[in-house]
Amino acid sequence: MCRKYKEELEGLAHPPYPGEKGQQVFDTISKKAWTEWTNHQTMLINEKHLSMMDPSTREFLQQEMQKFMDGEDYEKAEGYVPPSK
Repeated sequence: MCRKYKEELEGLAHPPYPGEKGQQVFDTISKKAWTEWTNHQTMLINEKHLSMMDPSTREFLQQEMQKFMDGEDYEKAEGYVPPSK
């Protein structure tokens, strides 16, 4: 059961990172939601020029991931307009 989409979707093949948090993501997040998050996270890192060496950046991304997965308002890259279909 995907926490973000509230429906049964394909899960991840393995936890995305070690430890309790990785297991929690594995148990509650679908492959679709995780792919969407990693794409959004990459955009945030690039557009905001974030350094993954900075512990505050990792904490920021962790908080934003929780918001994203819980359907709350999460940080977007300033000025980004998604491509029209």
